[in-house]
Amino acid sequence: MTLIVDASVALKWVLEEDGSDAARALVADEALAAPDLLFIECANVLWVKARRGNLSIGDAKAAYAAIEAVPIRAISTYLHAAAAQSIAFDLDRTPYDSLYLAVAMAENATLVSADAVFVKAASAHPLYRNSVRLL
Repeated sequence: MTLIVDASVALKWVLEEDGSDAARALVADEALAAPDLLFIECANVLWVKARRGNLSIGDAKAAYAAIEAVPIRAISTYLHAAAAQSIAFDLDRTPYDSLYLAVAMAENATLVSADAVFVKAASAHPLYRNSVRLL
């Protein structure tokens, strides 16, 4: 079965954080997909880290290239925006975060996220609890 991953997971592939080993294991063991939003979200986080001096520009670019090299099926966001908005209202979370869950539900897949606040909100909702899990 395909797993949907969000930017919180993808960034752990290239940044050493709690959960990085588990995130990297997904790449080796699972078929992965994500809304194409994942790529710009990752690029933005890496840009912010470089801007703040936490990464060099070269390291930020290399980290993004590494994310881009992961075999992940990119799914267009356009067809899932309305569902993401509905989920956002249901969970009181952003449409950006909710998009990943909308795609997971449309793909009959599970969203894996390191965003504990989002996972807690989705897990508490009867419509979404079976479509999300914490990394």
